Amino acid sequence: MPVSILILPGLGNSGPDHWQTWLERRHPDARRVEQGDWDQPGRDAWVDALEAAVTAAAGPVVLVAHSLACSQVAHWVGRGSAGHASVGRVAGALLVAPSDVDSEAHTPPEVRCFAPVPLAPLPFRATLVASRNDPYVAFDRARFVAERWGAAFVDAGEQGHINVASGHGPWPEGERMLLDLIAGAERP
Repeated sequence: MPVSILILPGLGNSGPDHWQTWLERRHPDARRVEQGDWDQPGRDAWVDALEAAVTAAAGPVVLVAHSLACSQVAHWVGRGSAGHASVGRVAGALLVAPSDVDSEAHTPPEVRCFAPVPLAPLPFRATLVASRNDPYVAFDRARFVAERWGAAFVDAGEQGHINVASGHGPWPEGERMLLDLIAGAERP
């Protein structure tokens, strides 16, 4: 059965030149999870939107999260441990440039409603990609979160927030990581 790819942008959505949008155009099976308010996120609303998207998806699901959406995934998994989410449908997640919602120094106030970020292991294969000079998370904090989540950790070097502002429109390295997760999901 084909894998469904769910694109999860962070605060403000991912614009037309963002690597997530580039991936959407390259993979017709990818679908963006829309939020009611991209600029004033509400944790429960964002988690509910992810639950609805996973429930509606056909076959196994691979998540592609950027920034705040990495915390969205962790909160959704936490809700799923109480039996309220379709967590078992997810075969993998690419978690890129997580914002540190627990740090007032690294994140804007509108994302603090996602604090504290759950640190329980994710029940699916995950890869977390972090930059050494991301203004929204300290590199050591990103590595710590990856360890706690049980995610493979990728040191992206000095790549900023891995977004358009840091030069990441087309991002072949990210697509290779996504394809690896998809291949793992398609194996019996």
